[in-house]
Amino acid sequence: DFTAMIGDPSGRNKTRPSLTLEEARMHAETYVDQAKVILDIERCIIKYNSEWLNKMNFKDVVQLASSYTVARMLERDDFTKRFNSETPISIHEFLYPLAQAQDSVELNADVELGGTDQKFNLLVGRDLQKNNNQEPQCIITTPLLEGVDGIEKMSKSYGNHIGLKDKPEEIYGKTLSIADDMILKWFVLAADSEDSVILAAKQKMNDSSVNPMDVKRELARKIIELYYDEQTALKAENHFNTIVVKKGVPEGIPEYTIKTEDLIVNIVYESGLLKSKGEVRRMIKQGGVKLGNKTVLDINAKVNPGGTQILKIGKRRFLKVVE
Repeated sequence: DFTAMIGDPSGRNKTRPSLTLEEARMHAETYVDQAKVILDIERCIIKYNSEWLNKMNFKDVVQLASSYTVARMLERDDFTKRFNSETPISIHEFLYPLAQAQDSVELNADVELGGTDQKFNLLVGRDLQKNNNQEPQCIITTPLLEGVDGIEKMSKSYGNHIGLKDKPEEIYGKTLSIADDMILKWFVLAADSEDSVILAAKQKMNDSSVNPMDVKRELARKIIELYYDEQTALKAENHFNTIVVKKGVPEGIPEYTIKTEDLIVNIVYESGLLKSKGEVRRMIKQGGVKLGNKTVLDINAKVNPGGTQILKIGKRRFLKVVE
């Protein structure tokens, strides 16, 4: 939580905005909630690094900073690029790798796992452990996965992510939107596929008679099977065929009851389909909200009570508005 307050500069071409400790802790809690999808959380020990970093006084920080040189910091690719382009680098950004490295010392870590963009930070951890007479940790890095845009690394900040807690039909639909040249990488990094599956997918991609969309459909099923099961994957595919291909309305969509006319922004937000009114307004401005078959373009548009009306938010979310 404490390092999140600083903001990791890895892969950034500008300074990240800082968070309060309370905001960082809130993000940390959602991170743990997502981790439950793949980890047995009951067997994990969750540590907040504010336990030790928040207790350090200025003397401790100076002593920590004295263990590394500016030259070593500038070995980081993102810092080098910003320095050469005369893009500002704040001093506190130099402290981030040191703070993360201090975590390795405090935990006496034997292994630290991170993306390839974290390699520098992980190595600083080894250096600090040596300085503290600890056995240097082994580091394991994993390649970064580009998001659905195929450009930036997958990140909620970039809006190109698929969440571990997304509904299966959302995972399926988002996966089909990736670029064709990302398919094989996604089989490896997103679907955790076996070599035989990856080889078969590669052969299909090299076959001009095969539609890449068919390979993407297989990929989408594989990803859902990883977190759910085969039956759930097939249901997600059927949902996509009904909603997107056939332009239909799914069964069992949530209902929202109104007694008097109300803003669409209020209805969608209060139904829980989107997490903020700002997000609803953005969807409307982008033409992503429909009332019946008509696209809603006015953020002040209202729904009047009377019969059953269908709101469509994005490509895969529906809400039945009833009187």
